[in-house]
Amino acid sequence: MRVDELAPSPGANKSKKRVGRGVGGKGGKTAGAGTKGQQSRGRGKVARGFEGGQTGLKMRVPKLKGFNNPFRVEYSPVNLDQLASFGKAAVGPDELVAAGFVRKGTFVKVLARGEVTEAVQLTAHAVSKAADAAITAAGGSVSLLPLPFKQGRPPVKGNQFTNR
Repeated sequence: MRVDELAPSPGANKSKKRVGRGVGGKGGKTAGAGTKGQQSRGRGKVARGFEGGQTGLKMRVPKLKGFNNPFRVEYSPVNLDQLASFGKAAVGPDELVAAGFVRKGTFVKVLARGEVTEAVQLTAHAVSKAADAAITAAGGSVSLLPLPFKQGRPPVKGNQFTNR
């Protein structure tokens, strides 16, 4: 066998269907594209993302990235070394605001950076486990303040079914 004797298997190569060669042939006139409509004109090409004139998904979605959780509870952090430098036996949010550690009207969370050597009676909205252990080990106590709404969601501002 020589290279010039090589040929594809019978039926492997099919000739291309010749369409659009007059009304007498099998693929004549409309060339298999049907009559009228978008698919019959200009090879039926449609731009990617085109939705037939409807405003496309790309234009309908919001442009800003991310998600803002309306039920997020944001805390102002206070560390144990700040409590140690405070120098009082009873510490609450009002005392921390007066000392300038947190802003007025924020929720206070105590974190465990630093050490506490003296007993402190702490009142806060939240305390980390390590900070709680360090304060009780030093002979102090921790009491938690309730959040202004029940844990989780704040109260609903309005109801669409009752305001009729």
